[in-house]
Order: sequence, then structure tokens, then C-alpha cells
Amino acid sequence: LFCNKSIFQNFNPQNIYLFFLLSGLNRIFVDRTNMQFMSIITKKKIFTKANFTTYGSIVLGSFLLASGFNFFVTPHHIVPGGVYGLGIVINFLTEGLFPKMGMPNGGFPIGTAGFLLDIPITIVAVLTLGPHFGIKTVLGMLSCMFFLDYSGIPIVALAPNDPLLSAIFGGVLIGAGVGFIFRVDGGSGGTDSIAMILRKYTHLPLGLLVTIIDSIIVLVGLAVFQDWTIPLYSWITIFVTGKVIDLVVEGFHRKKALFIISEKHDIISKFILENLERGGTFLKGIGMYTNEDKKIIFSAVNRKELIKLKKAIHEIDPNAFITIMETNEIFGEGFKKIHN
Repeated sequence: LFCNKSIFQNFNPQNIYLFFLLSGLNRIFVDRTNMQFMSIITKKKIFTKANFTTYGSIVLGSFLLASGFNFFVTPHHIVPGGVYGLGIVINFLTEGLFPKMGMPNGGFPIGTAGFLLDIPITIVAVLTLGPHFGIKTVLGMLSCMFFLDYSGIPIVALAPNDPLLSAIFGGVLIGAGVGFIFRVDGGSGGTDSIAMILRKYTHLPLGLLVTIIDSIIVLVGLAVFQDWTIPLYSWITIFVTGKVIDLVVEGFHRKKALFIISEKHDIISKFILENLERGGTFLKGIGMYTNEDKKIIFSAVNRKELIKLKKAIHEIDPNAFITIMETNEIFGEGFKKIHN
């Protein structure tokens, strides 16, 4: 398709990039997964509600990411890490050298530059995370490149005289876009893919990993633009992006998990069961100082229920020992079903 003679007559470098990427991925899937990729396609239906939701989320996330760059970040030369942050640097360094590529300054397109940098990273991601990740990541890469360079989203600052607002709102849009992609276990390529790989081995939050990796790239922007305000604005964007990623991926309704140690555990457990209509588990423990047997209540509640429970425990047993922990997600009876 991409090596068709008619295409080469009007040379388009994007077609060459796509050809090499798809050819390389095909080779990886065949050699590395022993034809798993083809068996996935033949055994599973393509046009399903789940696939529509998954790939629709990737396209939507790519659009939000591109909007954050084109509306807020790129016009102020903010370098918020990632391959597209490096794309902004490349675009600046090649200003005027590629006037026919469609960029306002005649530089090399940001999305295309990021796409080229993505290729080796994606190959490693496919080998590490499997072909399912590769399919979603390729879609994310292509969508981001399209929305960044060829969708007609104007590269114009909505807050032209206020780079601080651009750094903040650009981070919100980029974080929301990457978050939508991460929610379906996909990636937009680049440092997102590196973060997904590192999460597999470190189990650290995705937002934190993205922040660390992108902060290193900010230093590249400092070396090129030689303006100390640029990395400062860039770190604001990275911070906001990381927070929004975690918020979108982990959800807006975090719950609380509690350990309760009390001599009146039976009354407290009855309150949890009857008044809050929640469940719990008794854990056996031994007091470190008294060496006496203890019953520990473990339960999970939402924020509103936590207020009622703390008030009730204070009235039942003011000397109770309570440990409250933030949770990202809870699956099971009374909460989300795990298949969701």
C-alpha cells in the first residue's frame, strides 16, 4: 500500500515512515510471538463495543493531546518532555528548512518528528508488553501525528501573552489525552511507552514515571533555547500533566480503606453492616505491648461514609485505634465490578 508506485511519484516521507514501521512490527509479531498476532485477529471479533470504546478512547486522547500542544504549548516553545517535546526542539532547529511540510515556521513537523523517534521505542514496547500493546500504540502514534500536523488544528496560543496559563491548560489537555489512552492500556508512543515498560518492573504510578522521564527532556530544551523561563514553564506543564494522568487513570472517586482496633469491635462492625450497609473482615492480631489477642476490622468505604463512621467510632469507643488509607480502585461487592 505505502510502496505503491503512484505514491512515490508524489514523494511523501510519511508513507515511507509508515511502511518501515508496519513492516518492522509485522516482523516482530511473526518472529517474537510465534504468530500470536494473527491468531488474535482471527479468533476475536473486530467490530465489538469493547473495541469501539478502546480505540475511540485512543483517538479522543490523541486529539486532546494534540490540542494541548497546538493551542497552548508549541506557540510558547514550552518543552513538556516526550517525543513531541523533542519534536518542538527539532522544529525550532530546522526552522525554514522544510517550507513545504506545512508548519508555520517552515520547520520539520512536530508530529512527524515524534513519530520517527517513536519507531525504535515502539519496537521495544511490543517486545516487552506484547502485540496488544503494539496495536494500540501504533494507533495512538498515527492519531497523534495526524492531529498534530495534518488535522488543521491551528498552532496558535489561546493565551498569547501569558505562558503560565498556557503551561497550565496545556498540561491539563495533554494529561487528559494521555490519561484516556492509558485507561485502555494503550500508549501514544515515546516516553508514554517507556513509562508503561518501567511500570511493569517498578510498579510506580504512571504519572510519576512520565514526570521523571520528561523532566530530563526539559534540560534538552534549556540547552537549545537557552532561556531559563522555558524549563520553568515546562516543569509546570509536566507537573499538571502527571497529576491529570493519575486522576483520569485512577478515577475521580477514590475510596478509603480502614484498619480499626477496638475492644468494642462487635458494636463497630454492627454499625458498618447495618448503618453503612458495607462489609468487612475480622483479622486476628496480637497486641505488641499487652501480648493479648486482638480483633482487627478491615473495611472500605467512600468519603461520605467515612465521616459517619469516624463519628460513630468516636461515640462507641473514643480510645479506638484507626488507620485510614487512600485507595486508587476497589473491586468487588458494593464497589466496581472487576470486568469494568
